[in-house]
Amino acid sequence: MSGVVVVGGGFAGVWSAAGAVRLARETGRELTVTLISPGDDLVIRPRLYQSEPERMRVSLDRILGPVGVRRVAATVTGIDTTGQTVTAADRQGNSAEIRYDRLILATGSELVRPELPGAELLFDVDTLPAATELDTHLNRLPDLPPEGRFTAVVVGAGFTGLEIATELADRLGTIAAAHGEEARVVLVERADSIGPELGPGPQQEIADALTALGVEHRLGTSVTAVQPDLVVLSDGTRLRTRTAIWTAGVRAGGLTAAIPGTRDRLGRLAVDADLAVTGVPAVYAAGDTAAAAAEPGHQVMQCCQHALQLGKFAGHNAAADLLGLPPVPFTATPYVTCLDLGSHGAVFTNGWDRRVVATGSVAKDRKRKVNELWIYPPTDDPDELLRQADYRFSVRQITEPRTS
Repeated sequence: MSGVVVVGGGFAGVWSAAGAVRLARETGRELTVTLISPGDDLVIRPRLYQSEPERMRVSLDRILGPVGVRRVAATVTGIDTTGQTVTAADRQGNSAEIRYDRLILATGSELVRPELPGAELLFDVDTLPAATELDTHLNRLPDLPPEGRFTAVVVGAGFTGLEIATELADRLGTIAAAHGEEARVVLVERADSIGPELGPGPQQEIADALTALGVEHRLGTSVTAVQPDLVVLSDGTRLRTRTAIWTAGVRAGGLTAAIPGTRDRLGRLAVDADLAVTGVPAVYAAGDTAAAAAEPGHQVMQCCQHALQLGKFAGHNAAADLLGLPPVPFTATPYVTCLDLGSHGAVFTNGWDRRVVATGSVAKDRKRKVNELWIYPPTDDPDELLRQADYRFSVRQITEPRTS
């Protein structure tokens, strides 16, 4: 079966599929849209630093089934851009070829794991299974020997590292307090500042949050070895802990290597203004696999905000290309960040220089809306899904009444 084939069941993949269907419905044309993903759910990845991560998912069939997207539960093992086929293996290990007229690669990003002694002992919150493993481990800490059991070491003081560290200050603290002990969270960053990629804008608010929550930080330092009850730092410090969490760095999913295109340092594919992969006919990239221009002088970030937008444009343009309609150049909405800082609140910024526009409870309320409402696609509601799949749609319209 040909048509538009989307590889990846994350935010970019879901909105690519919905965007393609929306254009076909709008123009009264017939179009087959297939989504290939190994899992049955859209994982709400931006929430995996929170407790009970197994709740952070939505059935793909409830999102895309009502608009007629064909879902294939399989892992893509190869892409032939000359023959325009995708090879995928299902859960029983059976392999099949799926032909495409237009392909959208939306396989997201993956954590860059370190090469150091004991690296296999590091936890992370990059995937649902990994976050669930950490959550289970934290709840079992009271059963472990006392030394270091309520100490957590978080490696990497970027966006993810800061969110998990500030969340743990309370989450681990509650567990420890129930056993008459105190929690200790240590943030390790090899750069000389906290959140170096976030710039100076939110630095003071972040520093205030870490101080208020009692999160220690070791700057200009890296982890050199991990043992079951110990982390060794590059300055020789030995921290007793049962919980070491790695958050340092991500790259585009490995399937980008199957596309004979140019890639950037993050493994993302170079795309043109329409999100077509440069020099590779009939292939588009969306989300964390696309090195797309966001605004003059800036490329998109590997973040949820841009993944949603890229998916809608990629789906629209892949379908338009196939249906003989003009494409729409990708246009990013103004860049914003909303960083969760645990019980201290949050910090919300505007622009690439990350100007702080809200902090504390005001920013926390915005963060909750982002995490718990705005990034969730509609379920069992084809009309609302296709309304939101329009590339011109803004999150502000989610709570607005429908006009048709």
